[in-house]
Amino acid sequence: MNRTRVHWLEGDGLPMHSMVLEAVPGVGNVGKIMVDGLIEKHPSRTIGWILHPDFPPHATLSGEGLIGPPRLDIITVILPNGENICIITGVMQPMTAPGQFEVAEAILGLASDSEASRVLVLAGLAAEPECRSIYAVCSDKGFRKILEKEDIIVSRDQPKGGMIGVAGMVLSLSTTLGVPSLGVIAETVGASSDVLAADRMAKWIEQAFEVPLNLDLDTTKETAARLMEKIGGDGPLEDYLAMGESEASSDFYV
Repeated sequence: MNRTRVHWLEGDGLPMHSMVLEAVPGVGNVGKIMVDGLIEKHPSRTIGWILHPDFPPHATLSGEGLIGPPRLDIITVILPNGENICIITGVMQPMTAPGQFEVAEAILGLASDSEASRVLVLAGLAAEPECRSIYAVCSDKGFRKILEKEDIIVSRDQPKGGMIGVAGMVLSLSTTLGVPSLGVIAETVGASSDVLAADRMAKWIEQAFEVPLNLDLDTTKETAARLMEKIGGDGPLEDYLAMGESEASSDFYV
């Protein structure tokens, strides 16, 4: 029995046929910075919570002064072209393997019920400072063929070490529930908040799927600073961003 519970604040499901983005803190916090930037820049609202008993038992105070449970938020975002996308994100994930499996199944169930056009699982891959590739990763041969017909290069050899946590479970289980899912993985030095990798990821998604995310470095910089306040970490962010990406080294990743 899946112990995940979805608490709806609005409606009773995801918007139909929308693209779903999933991201939680991880290597470089790349995907998390990107989705938080979208939430900050464009009209958005939280429509639900994903709850699970294996989340860290830490209730948090909201901006409205209300205590809320540990959770992943379900957020809808309206892009500049009027398109709705759905973001599933938070600052935590279950602390156990069964919990991560169950939450992943619940996310895929929501995507399946809403006939999501695709699910993008966003993550970072630790690499050397000069490495800046974006890898598309798939778990279903049929969907891979569709993507390749759309001129999207799907990696067959990265990430070599596989994927862990909710991200790895969502992507790998998606084929068992018939949900079209793609991992979008950005190489990063892997310290606290890789703003430039998040920017590269956003541009890759824009080009691959022709969606106007309209993010910029100023947006991702501000988002990274707020994320660091929530989950910890510090560093010379201003010095790092003042440098060109070709000059950046691991000493300036925060």
